[in-house]
Amino acid sequence: MLELAILGLLKEQTMHGYQLSKRLADTLGAFWKVSYGSLYPALKRLEREGAVESVFPRDEVGRRKNVYRITEKGEELFYELLQEAGQESWEDNRFRVRLAFFKYLKPETRLRLLEKRRAYLEDRLSEIKTSLRNARERIDNYTLSLMEHGQEATQQDIAWLDDLIRAERKQVKSANKPERPAKRRSSPIAKERAG
Repeated sequence: MLELAILGLLKEQTMHGYQLSKRLADTLGAFWKVSYGSLYPALKRLEREGAVESVFPRDEVGRRKNVYRITEKGEELFYELLQEAGQESWEDNRFRVRLAFFKYLKPETRLRLLEKRRAYLEDRLSEIKTSLRNARERIDNYTLSLMEHGQEATQQDIAWLDDLIRAERKQVKSANKPERPAKRRSSPIAKERAG
């Protein structure tokens, strides 16, 4: 998940570790905090795999900072991670990180991934409702409140996804719509001859 976020940000521009950390916080900080203790090992892993490389800016004098950029292999890995469809891909934070980089996907792929997330949430909602039905009399008010909150939050997420799915379907439909040939207009001379 962290590798996906790093590669996604490096697609936009080269950055050193501190800049990456700041951009990660700006982009994903509302729901996911990244520490330097996890960022730098992830960068080194990606560098060993050949997905990113260090470059040194020529205009920088004094202590050099490693500036990272994505490689061709990193581009391939980014798209592979972004389109990942395993069951763990639909967990909340994994999905949110992927959604932050959906602009790089084709509308058909975005639609497929949104529908899979929706199906995952429908399953979760069904499990919550079953638990509520079966355990309502046996659980305390706090646990009951937590389960009801989970149900409401999941229903809101499904409604939000429904809006995203509708928008993507429109986009897919308009992208696949055949272009109509332009209407031929008669020239004033042709109209005069006809009349």
